[in-house]
Amino acid sequence: MTGGDGARPADRRFPRNVYRHGTEPDARFSLANERTFLAWIRTALALLAGGVALEALGLGIHAGFRLAASLVLIATGIVTPLQAWFGWVHAERSLRRGAPLPSAVLALPIGVAVIVVGVLVFLGVLYR
Repeated sequence: MTGGDGARPADRRFPRNVYRHGTEPDARFSLANERTFLAWIRTALALLAGGVALEALGLGIHAGFRLAASLVLIATGIVTPLQAWFGWVHAERSLRRGAPLPSAVLALPIGVAVIVVGVLVFLGVLYR
């Protein structure tokens, strides 16, 4: 059921612990926050696909380095949706309360993981 303006009552939207506090922000900001969430999800899918593809295709990379790089990519792809979800929740709460926006807590570890994968692939090509 919607209100007179077509919006769903705040207490009926998921997650309730986000929508029941503060005031409704400008829709453009909420939609930008949602696009950021979806970008993190796309990143997670790319990391998972890259890890599977690297191991499945081989590509003439030393087996030990290839396996390590694949596992780091897959593990990072599994963790990245946590950044997506908690980042969305914290940003939406901040928007609703008029507070400063939070930083992406897992952005640095995810970036470091990608660097580690690059080094592993480099070494795997070097020592094949």
